[in-house]
Amino acid sequence: MHPQAFAPLIDAHIHLDKYTPEERIDLLLSLPNHQVEAVIAVSMDLASAQTNLELAKQYARSIFPAFGYHPEQPLPSAYQQEQLFRWIEEHIKHAAAIGEIGLPYYSREEARRAGLDFDQSGYVDLLEQFILLAKKHNKPIVLHAVYEDAEIACDLLEKHQFTRAHFHWFKGARQTIRRMANNGYFISFTPDIQYETEIRELARQYPAEQVMAETDGPWPFEGPFQGRMTHPVMTRQVIQAWSEITGMGTERAARLFYRNTKRFYRLPE
Repeated sequence: MHPQAFAPLIDAHIHLDKYTPEERIDLLLSLPNHQVEAVIAVSMDLASAQTNLELAKQYARSIFPAFGYHPEQPLPSAYQQEQLFRWIEEHIKHAAAIGEIGLPYYSREEARRAGLDFDQSGYVDLLEQFILLAKKHNKPIVLHAVYEDAEIACDLLEKHQFTRAHFHWFKGARQTIRRMANNGYFISFTPDIQYETEIRELARQYPAEQVMAETDGPWPFEGPFQGRMTHPVMTRQVIQAWSEITGMGTERAARLFYRNTKRFYRLPE
């Protein structure tokens, strides 16, 4: 089938600012040739958000930035947090979402393995502040919250009656999956859907109307992607794998993922 028969691709979660300048230019210039219509460029911190905003201004039709603070790093100081929130407020009209935000599961696990204490109460407070910011401006949020951390995120979302949540590269227990699905939250699959049993099982369980595709680039992948630079075009293989797992035709699946992502992020038609 001719590739034009398929819906365009949208990478629902990528760290554009983490690529080298040369990689980024090549990647962005190649998007039209690969039928990639748009990417959601998530941020790590203030500097990252500023870079993504500049990129979005240069590529206004294809880059949609999200502003936030990635939780797998030391907490920002009170001053840094104030600076970040003030900057986001000033540039909120350019934000497609608030993100990446969430809880430090992997940092906490690393500390636990090393026999160290890890107090994540500050991260929970920061996440709650971000949810309130998103609710104030009616922006969706992009969450890094896996396993038991997803339960805490759900508690906060329910507390503030906020449903526009995207749990990226999610992993978690069956009851958490049900809770998230029932609340209307979205999840996204990365290229590891091709080879990770846990992710393939999640694809069988989660409602089709609440799924998207992402790369989390430049994060590298294994299997058929070994040694390749992570590129938004890999979302095509994510969708193909999902369609094989669920039994939905690939063309129909491509349209579904495209519509879901446009709807969730309210991207322009």
